[in-house]
Amino acid sequence: MKLRRLLMTGVLTVACLSLASVGFADSKAAKKWIDNEFQPSTLTKEEQMKEMQWFIKAAAPFKGMEIKVVSETIPTHEYESKVLAKAFYEITGIKVTHDLIQEGDVIEKLQVQFQSGENVFDAYINDSDLIGTHFRSGHVVNLTDWMENEGKSVTLPTLDIDDFMGKSFTTGPDGKLYQLPDQQFANLYWFRYDWFQKPELKKAFKAKYGYDLGVPVNWSAYEDIAEFFSEDVREINGKAIYGHMDYGKKAPDLGWRFTDAWLSMAGAGDKGIPNGKPVDEWGIRVEGCRPVGSSVARGGATNGPAAKYALRKYMDWLRKYAPPGALGMDFYQSLPSLAKGNVAQQIFWYTAFTASMVQEGTPVVNADGTPKWRMAPSPHGPYWEEGQKLGYQDCGSWTLLKSTPIKRRQAAWLFAQFCVAKTTSLKKTHVGLTPIRNSDIHDKSFTERAPKLGGLVEFYRSPARVAWTPTGTNVPDYPKLSQLWWQNIGEAVAGEVTVDTAMDNLAKEQDKILMRLERAGILGDCGPKLNKPREESYWLNKPGSPKAKLANEKPKGETVDYDKLLEAWKAGKVK
Repeated sequence: MKLRRLLMTGVLTVACLSLASVGFADSKAAKKWIDNEFQPSTLTKEEQMKEMQWFIKAAAPFKGMEIKVVSETIPTHEYESKVLAKAFYEITGIKVTHDLIQEGDVIEKLQVQFQSGENVFDAYINDSDLIGTHFRSGHVVNLTDWMENEGKSVTLPTLDIDDFMGKSFTTGPDGKLYQLPDQQFANLYWFRYDWFQKPELKKAFKAKYGYDLGVPVNWSAYEDIAEFFSEDVREINGKAIYGHMDYGKKAPDLGWRFTDAWLSMAGAGDKGIPNGKPVDEWGIRVEGCRPVGSSVARGGATNGPAAKYALRKYMDWLRKYAPPGALGMDFYQSLPSLAKGNVAQQIFWYTAFTASMVQEGTPVVNADGTPKWRMAPSPHGPYWEEGQKLGYQDCGSWTLLKSTPIKRRQAAWLFAQFCVAKTTSLKKTHVGLTPIRNSDIHDKSFTERAPKLGGLVEFYRSPARVAWTPTGTNVPDYPKLSQLWWQNIGEAVAGEVTVDTAMDNLAKEQDKILMRLERAGILGDCGPKLNKPREESYWLNKPGSPKAKLANEKPKGETVDYDKLLEAWKAGKVK
């Protein structure tokens, strides 16, 4: 008996030593990652270690578990998949497979899990554009309540939700948080600062148009600048140049080109931040939280004068001022164009591609590593009014589904927070340049790096930032409705139908889907309830959106000096 007790004591001692050594190994791994990878950080190394110790303790019940998460393929998510997943495994013992697939495929996987109830992935990073779908569907975990209940033991005390710039994008009309921002990037104006500074070009532009060459404030100025570089300047240093860049291939990404706020840039929607109310940038009107129509006849603006103007301008500029072949390019094929150094400006450029545009040795980067280009606020169309959103901002966000078993959901929630915790987020932001935290973008490391990022840091620190927002809650079923855009707009771009017909068809088809959702009755008290059609004049004569056709859709061009704009931002002003 004595021997047995001794043996048992020995076994227990070995077991305790084994557990202690595992804990020590986890801490050692955390220290290694903090010292070698997670710098810079807005936290001190001691504070980082405290966060990592919390993760080690909170993850203990899930040690040895394997989980699967998914996102679209951009540099930020590649970093999470290759670096952060490995760090998380070494520190917590939870193995993560982070799949990288195209954005459309992420939405498809989400739909499969919605419809089947089978657990395809344990967590998704998908655009906050789906917020209107998520809060209505009943399939998505409300994170506000999750963090207070089943997810409380695995919610990081230092998560600091109020530090996330995109918090308003992922909050439903009920005030609850449905998604946790992981990365975000804006759709801004891009231009060749070095060319705009040339005295001979400035002089020639002013002589022809009567105002200064600079950052265009309105679409009239953008069009004049596009014409000037394409038809008057034509070449620089013996190289053919163009005043505009875009893409026009009939493919799903042509739909994003428009749902990513093109109509609101023209001024089609109503005032309201983050999205127009009652009519948003898709032209969908809501009453309360219920969508009531997208056609003008039902009070929407998808086929209103401003929307048709927006499509017409897009098509005109693409044909007249873009490089040869742009009409047949898709989104991905068009990306390398700016780096070739033959385009003067682009009205619609995603800041997610900043990293590829600052690579030394390319034609658009100076010998000292500073860019020859800059980014600035997007110009607005003639229907736009102060108080409206001015552009699009992508906000890829962590989303948990109710069909995921709670234990797997908790483990995935730990990894999601690991990817956005203050210990890791600043370094991740420097890698992918898709900032999510106010504390990160205001860190001194970004003050030092700002001159090489062409205005990215200044934009995200400016009060102007709030006018760039994702698709909002007016859109009740993003996957179904978004498919309609590229098909209808693609027909117009290909010359198969007129602009008027394309937008009329789009509005009708959106209304049909809203009608089907209404009949199905699956979206609860915030599901669609369509207005009865009226004469379009009834709505066009009312204040707000849809807006009546302007007598003059090309007012005088207006520009602003880029350096003065930067000074205004630094002083806390919009312009």
